[in-house]
Amino acid sequence: MLKAAFPGSFDPPTSGHINIIQRAASIFEELVVVIAENKQKKYLFSAEERASMISELIKDKKNVSVTICDSLIVDYLKKEKIKLLLRGVRGLEDFSYEFELSMMNRTLDPDIETIFMTTDPEYFVIRSSSIKELASFNGNLSGMVPPLVAKALKNKYTNM
Repeated sequence: MLKAAFPGSFDPPTSGHINIIQRAASIFEELVVVIAENKQKKYLFSAEERASMISELIKDKKNVSVTICDSLIVDYLKKEKIKLLLRGVRGLEDFSYEFELSMMNRTLDPDIETIFMTTDPEYFVIRSSSIKELASFNGNLSGMVPPLVAKALKNKYTNM
């Protein structure tokens, strides 16, 4: 069985993330979206909120599941017997960063393979940090995030 994990912070989930998940779901027999919970990072949304949003957005994909991970991704992959790590990239800056991570992961576990998937061109400039900044000023997020996420962002910034 060709099983892959797609880890990330997904804070918030963007249209680019969903694009990668949908395309990967048509390639892999099973795809696990792994929500990172790094205690050293400050997130806008809790891991549970991020997992809930992604679960709702991909509910039609029967071969995709969502989980939360608060350990090293290689430890999670080993525990779950997943050997394939999927990473989304938008451009050279992303690739450079992801390449370094993949080398570190290979050092930690040489059985882990990393595959890079480029986003579709219409999502090329979408960054979670930019979306959060735009949302904090009540900017138009259409096309950048699904409506469910736009609503969650609006609620989050309204109640801050």
